[in-house]
This record gives sequence, C-alpha cells and structure tokens, in this order.
Amino acid sequence: MKLNQINIRDPFVLYDSSTYYMYGTRAKSFGCGTDGFDVYSSTDLVNWSKPSPCFDSEKYGLNRQVNWAPEVHRYNGGYYMLATFTRENGLRGTYVLKADSPLGPFAPHSFGAVTPQEWECLDGTLYVDKKGTPYLVFCHEHTQITDGTVCYVQLNNELTESIGEPKYIFSGSSPYFIKPKPQGEHYITDGPFMYRTAGGELLMLWSTFINHKYAQCIAKSSNGEIDGEFQHLPPLIDNDGGHGMIFEAEGKLMLTYHSPNKTLLERPKFVELTDNGDSIAVLKP
Repeated sequence: MKLNQINIRDPFVLYDSSTYYMYGTRAKSFGCGTDGFDVYSSTDLVNWSKPSPCFDSEKYGLNRQVNWAPEVHRYNGGYYMLATFTRENGLRGTYVLKADSPLGPFAPHSFGAVTPQEWECLDGTLYVDKKGTPYLVFCHEHTQITDGTVCYVQLNNELTESIGEPKYIFSGSSPYFIKPKPQGEHYITDGPFMYRTAGGELLMLWSTFINHKYAQCIAKSSNGEIDGEFQHLPPLIDNDGGHGMIFEAEGKLMLTYHSPNKTLLERPKFVELTDNGDSIAVLKP
C-alpha cells in the first residue's frame, strides 16, 4: 500500500529492528466503535503492508465509543501503546496497553485510565525525562472545560498508574496566534508529542485550529524540562493538517501528521524537518 491508500487519523511511526511500524485511528465514524487499531509496516516509508489488527478493543470491553490516537513506545524492554477510550463513567481517558512485539497483539496493562477519573481527556503521550522518570502528557478536553488545556502527570515506573496530581502546562487560548473568541466558544488542544532537539531544548508538538483550519503547533520549554514554562513558536503546519509526531529515518528527521482533517479523506503525510539545536522547522523542497 502507498500512503495515499491509507485512511487513518493521528499517525504514529515507530522504528524498530530495521522496520517502520505505523499506527493510527481508524478513520471510519471518526474512530468511534471501530473495535481497536491496526499496524502497517514498511522498510522504506513508501511501500506499506496491508493493515494488521494489533489491538481488539471489543475483546477487552474498551469499544464503548472512541478508539483514538494509538502511539507505541519502546520502554524498559517492552512495547507500550497509549490510546484513548471511553471509560465506564462515559468520560474519555488514556489507557496503557502492552505487547511483546510492535505487531501486537496488545493487551490492557494499566489499572484503567491513567488520566484523572473525573476529567474528559485524550491523546496521552509518554515523556521520559533526563532522570528516567516517566510522565504522561495529555489534553484536558474543551468538551468539558471550554478552553482546552495540555497537562502532565507522573507515572510509576511500570506505567500502570499515575502518581500525584496533574500539572497544568497551557490553555488552548494562550498562543499569540489564537484570536480571542466570543464567550462560550471553545479552544481546542490535542495531539501532544515531546521532542528534544540536538541542542537539548524540549519541544512539544500539539494541534489546534487557526482560522478554522487544523494546525500543527509547537512550543518550547523555558528550562528544558516538562515543568518549564512553554513558549509558543510559529506553527509548523497551518493548512489543514495536524496531530503529528517526530521520528528519524535514515539520518533524516521526519514529521508525520494527517491531512486533510475530514472523515474518510485523512491520509498520513511525511515531511522532512531540520533541527537547528534551538528548535525545528519544516525543510523546504
């Protein structure tokens, strides 16, 4: 398969043992009631396998509604998938799943959702700091609080539960490029992903809407760690693409994201980035 034949949202690429593995939200019905996730594999980022089921959410009682934004990290010798599902209380939250292979099958690993029980949350991503402490970076949804936020919470070393209270990072209304909206209108935050530059700066990718178009945004920590104050930098993509992540491919730094942001038309996109040590930018052709 080619990229233009793959209909997923929220693409995430893991490189492991000379193979690229790509995960994403099944785009049908905006990822609702889709029974889990697939994995696509490739050795060249051009030719991809057919989708292979890697998590059956129906089997584990997690197909209540949303099956969103799977991402897989190699951590402590295992493969851990973080994904958003609707909990028994009707609110969305991020769960941790585990497998022995990038191909799965994945099975529930955490003790339920690792996001706050009474919060509507989505798009948890794993960040491990310089000391080796794991954190979950996630979004508190605009559907519950109007002005969506990005937050973080520490995880235990086994990634089975969170430790302590979540910490606020920023709100969807905070970037300089977001125009104030009438009272009651929502500010969206989604798709956080952490990246450390060659110069040691800590960046966060995240997405929102700018002038009604889906956008790939970027922010930089003031102290190079998750507890710093994040400064908003110029968006990377502002023409209907977002929920991206960064990976390396044959010495190149790559950004993948989905575009357009319209159900059943979404496709994974790959663009090359340049890392200048202080930040990153899309490499122009």
